[in-house]
Amino acid sequence: MRELSTSKQIKKRSGINSSIPFYIFISPWLAGFFLLILIPMLYSLYASFTMWNGVNPAKFIGVDNYKEMFRDNDFYKSIYNTFVYVIFSVPLSNFFALMLALLLNRKLPGVTIFRSAIYLPSVVAGVAVFIVWSWLYNPTVGLFNYIISLVGIQGPDWLGDPNWAMASIILMSSTFCGGTMLIYLAGLKDIPVEFKDAAKVEGASGIKEFTKITLPLLTPVVFFNVIMGMIGGFQIFAQPLIMTNGGPMKATYVYGIHLYNNAFLYYYFGYASALAWVLFGIIMLFSLLFIFSSRKWVNYGGDML
Repeated sequence: MRELSTSKQIKKRSGINSSIPFYIFISPWLAGFFLLILIPMLYSLYASFTMWNGVNPAKFIGVDNYKEMFRDNDFYKSIYNTFVYVIFSVPLSNFFALMLALLLNRKLPGVTIFRSAIYLPSVVAGVAVFIVWSWLYNPTVGLFNYIISLVGIQGPDWLGDPNWAMASIILMSSTFCGGTMLIYLAGLKDIPVEFKDAAKVEGASGIKEFTKITLPLLTPVVFFNVIMGMIGGFQIFAQPLIMTNGGPMKATYVYGIHLYNNAFLYYYFGYASALAWVLFGIIMLFSLLFIFSSRKWVNYGGDML
């Protein structure tokens, strides 16, 4: 009995000793998670129920910050503009990415160069790129209006016209689909060749092969790209801030700019924290709805057998 208990103690100690390196290796992630994510999130939740300017002590005011949103016209405007951006940019960018992936999935000379060239804008996207796009959209010296003028058409004031500003940002954002394109390309590479060979033997056309085989097998990738694009779309901030600063006439005044202005221009940190949690709730709600809907249209490999 003593030998049995001794062996159990040795195994227990060896198990503890073997788990020590594991916790040592993940300790940087744990520290980052607690110090930079979890604790700030919990504090922002508390701050959303306070009146706080970031300097003076926070004063608890209950749900007054959330009630204020119903009286804030800019809140409704920013919500509307953000939904417009998500509704149009997510399908458009995914459509472009899928079409590019289908083209780059072919065995053509120099295809790797084209893959790198299309992916490059997604890597370098930032303030500098948004400024370059602002120059391209310039109504007098911009490249786009110059090209249009060659066929006798006077181009619009892309970023200065309220009717064109949001469409211009959506069009620009759709070009940064390189990462999404790579995921679609990986999904296309993962489709078994046997399915396509069977379709050719049956005499299926290219369109029928795409709609009956390729697209159904690609639905898990579509689901992932759309839900990630939706989450990123609701958080859009840098593009309209740099290119239009929310104008003209607040045509591109999105939720991220409204949150930023209340926090760092007006120093309403309590109200900004409430705005952040409302955005979190919106993203969570639509993500869950999309996940539940995926049961009806997402096909995994075995579903087609």
